[in-house]
Amino acid sequence: MAFRILSKCHIFKYITNTTFHTNLRSKDIHISTVHRDLMEFFDDKKNWAVEQIKVGRSWSKDELRIKSNQDLHKLWYVLLKERNMLLTMEHECKAQFELFPNPERIDKVEESMNNLETVVRERNEAYYKLEVGESAERPGQLVTNLLGLNFFYRKFEHLIPKFLNKQWRNKHTFNVVNGNIEKFQRLYREKLHNANRKSRNRDRNHVMHLMKRYPNMDMEAVKQQYPSVDIEKIKNYHKVRGHYVP
Repeated sequence: MAFRILSKCHIFKYITNTTFHTNLRSKDIHISTVHRDLMEFFDDKKNWAVEQIKVGRSWSKDELRIKSNQDLHKLWYVLLKERNMLLTMEHECKAQFELFPNPERIDKVEESMNNLETVVRERNEAYYKLEVGESAERPGQLVTNLLGLNFFYRKFEHLIPKFLNKQWRNKHTFNVVNGNIEKFQRLYREKLHNANRKSRNRDRNHVMHLMKRYPNMDMEAVKQQYPSVDIEKIKNYHKVRGHYVP
């Protein structure tokens, strides 16, 4: 199945019918000999004719914390290469209307990459706090946009100062207050309040219906699933009483 898919792929045809010159030298460019071709973007040939591939779990943060920086650097490129291969196979399977085996592999690779990035950020943060006394993350501040909504703006370097950069000032307008923004904020808060009120009423009515149908159910489990509902208060409501004589 997989070979039939790859045989229709234009990239695969180009790889199989073309000889690549791996040595490229000029006065400005020097590239060493490459021992791998573009087949690295495709899965192993032994997985081409199978519909189920056995894979392991993703890398956890605790496992990555005990590795050295060099090992993390190598592992990052291994995961990046694996993700590119999986995305290539998934794209070609969709183009040929074939089943892509084990699509959860992409999620596991992305989860491993996110955990690895988190561990690297932790180490970088600890180093900067110890050596410099400042955070390693890009500085920022909490500002409001043109609609009056708060968001965290991350700062970055510019060649032109802010007071001379007209393009930046036209694009980034913060902390503006006027009548239109105040009206929008009032209506927006009213909308959020109504949404929360409807959600609480919906949960309360659902719990009342459950208590009416199942009077002997576990109330502690109901409290954990619906923390916004006051169980003791709604026990006395007539809607909770079932069609039976107590």
